[in-house]
Amino acid sequence: MMKRTYSVQAPAAVVMVRPHHFTVNTETAADNRFQATPDSGEDFSAIAHAEITRAAQTLESHGVTVHLFEDEGTKTPDSVFPNNWFSTHAGGHVAIYPMKAESRRRERRQDVIEMLKSRYRVQDIIDYSGLEPDSLFLEGTGAMVLDHIDRVAYAVRSDRTDPIALERFSTHFNFEPMVFDARDEAGVPVYHTNVLMCIGTDYAMIGLDMITDEGRRAEIVARLERSGRRVIALTNAQIRNFAGNALELQGRDGRILALSSTAYASLTQAQIDTIRESAVPVALDIPTVEKAGGSVRCTLAGIHLTPR
Repeated sequence: MMKRTYSVQAPAAVVMVRPHHFTVNTETAADNRFQATPDSGEDFSAIAHAEITRAAQTLESHGVTVHLFEDEGTKTPDSVFPNNWFSTHAGGHVAIYPMKAESRRRERRQDVIEMLKSRYRVQDIIDYSGLEPDSLFLEGTGAMVLDHIDRVAYAVRSDRTDPIALERFSTHFNFEPMVFDARDEAGVPVYHTNVLMCIGTDYAMIGLDMITDEGRRAEIVARLERSGRRVIALTNAQIRNFAGNALELQGRDGRILALSSTAYASLTQAQIDTIRESAVPVALDIPTVEKAGGSVRCTLAGIHLTPR
């Protein structure tokens, strides 16, 4: 178990990956209901490239440090979502994760790790990818939504979130795992926790109606409120519009909430007002990237490390 180190919830720096041959990953379509059906006759590469370029520029204009990497390959269709294969933690700790889809395992990049080691203080790297041959998967901060302050790892039970891998991560990184079941209105299990849940410093956005067990739902709300956060309940329709797939960041003039324009348009004024009490919503326009089944939060790997 690592020494507990205080962490802020909102990182001031992120890693993003700009795709040059963007496409919807057919390998992950079986359990990702948020993906669009790919149109074999349409090439979204240039549009997705431009969307990530503009998103990175917008975040930088708010004072967020963006480490933008290029993916010029054709065998990593989901590389635009780097938050799944690694995470960083206060105290200089980095985790590398086991991925369910073989195509997603190719997203792991040594140049990203080397950048982290050169620009930030990295004490150790724990690599869980060796769990893949045993079909034990834990897809990073997609599988888990982390409360870095209260040290809770919220996780929807799925094929991409194995309890053994989750327990191992939680022990190493000093998190308490809080596992629950979540399904959409058609009864289909939610594949990643971060599509229905976002934890900011003073608030949490969560699709409560998708949590199937009433008792567990009440426990999660109580735990979030006990940490001093206001709970913003999201409807299933808002979840489908990626309102839960957001990430709070530290900007130059205070905290911002990075979310997609699709997500922002789905929020009510009352919800926006609650967010604004703590952070400024910043809407990023990435509708083409969202066809791959993830949104803004998935495109951002937060850096919770100390700069050198």
